[in-house]
Amino acid sequence: MGKTDLNNWQAVQAEVLRRIHTRIWVPGELIPTEQALAQEFGCARATVNRALQAVSDAGLLERRRKAGTRVALHPVRKAKLDIPILRQEIEGLGHRYGYHALISQTQTPPQTVQTQMQADVGDTFLRVKSVQSADGAPFVFEDRWINLTTVPTAAQADFSQISANEWLVINAPFSHGEIAFSALNADAEVAAQLVVQQGAAIFVIDRITWDENRAVTSVRQFFQAGYQMQTRL
Repeated sequence: MGKTDLNNWQAVQAEVLRRIHTRIWVPGELIPTEQALAQEFGCARATVNRALQAVSDAGLLERRRKAGTRVALHPVRKAKLDIPILRQEIEGLGHRYGYHALISQTQTPPQTVQTQMQADVGDTFLRVKSVQSADGAPFVFEDRWINLTTVPTAAQADFSQISANEWLVINAPFSHGEIAFSALNADAEVAAQLVVQQGAAIFVIDRITWDENRAVTSVRQFFQAGYQMQTRL
């Protein structure tokens, strides 16, 4: 392999994965240092670092400071989740999309939300509630908080015309996120917005996205019965 063969992190990642899958590097083995790999591949050490971090994030490498990087003995396969634009998802299913904004105003989040978003003194927040529909029937009721200190341009967005979900995916980059799934019984507000009986079991997604150490948004989405989320391993 020539030194110019691997000149980007994706190529380095592919080669690292090949060595793991073909057992050139066996489970538990200490792999060469970043510096050694950079010299072998003819690329910058930062390129190797990014590639190894991606493989580590996928659960195939174990990286420990001062102890080096080893092939994982018991790899943990991780699901990959994208944040969908719900309008595109609804239309992709062949349904007519609808959007109804309920509120869009600056508010102070409950203490639990402030703690989850690691809010700083002086942070301001926009609360956006909306219902997105499919063929006129409620599809998802969304209750969202946007940190305007992190995303100040959201203060000028017209959320009466575009969902916060779609606007943020397009306009607010994020570095990582946290997501949780649960089933909850619909309270009076959720039942009214989804047109279901109060107490009905509802599929719920809670998600927080971050731009490095700053929270971008925290959202709770309540989905109509029959909703399915797909992912890949």
